Amino acid sequence: MGMNPKALSTPITDDIAQVVLSEEEIQARVAEMAQRISADYAGKTPLLVGVLSGVVFFMADLLRQITIPVNVEFMSISKYARAASSGAVRITKDLEQSIANRHVLFVEDVIDTGLTLNYLLRTLRARRPASLEVCVLFDRPYRRLIDLPLAYEGLELPDTFVVGYGLDLNGYYRNLPYVGILKDGIR
Repeated sequence: MGMNPKALSTPITDDIAQVVLSEEEIQARVAEMAQRISADYAGKTPLLVGVLSGVVFFMADLLRQITIPVNVEFMSISKYARAASSGAVRITKDLEQSIANRHVLFVEDVIDTGLTLNYLLRTLRARRPASLEVCVLFDRPYRRLIDLPLAYEGLELPDTFVVGYGLDLNGYYRNLPYVGILKDGIR
């Protein structure tokens, strides 16, 4: 389902009915998480790994707030159409460096069922990192099908469809600095 060209000629902010997490709330939580990460990984050089594309906004803001040396890597995945609900994925861009004996922090924009993240964590654990922890900005624990250990948790999303700060509808709205609910009829 694509958007019509007229919709793209107006500011995307016009499509938001309600802001549910403000830019200030998000940035304050990102700063708190970065402080904890900086303290927990002091004396180490962790490798932060994210999955493109939604995590880019969170990752960039988090990195700017972390005060210790870090390395960054990205992966890209594609969900199998028929098995999307099972969390079955295919890695389309893998890590370019070995994570063996590295302290890896997997950075995620949002966790829903946990199935995809579980698959990715199993894949990364098989590569024998010194440690592997998860940092997630947005959580939907009420949708979780698999219990996953989260070392750094950000903010809980409401049980409704939202966009902004990396979360999208057909690739649009990721660049909003806040999270909001779309007006009726947009979806």
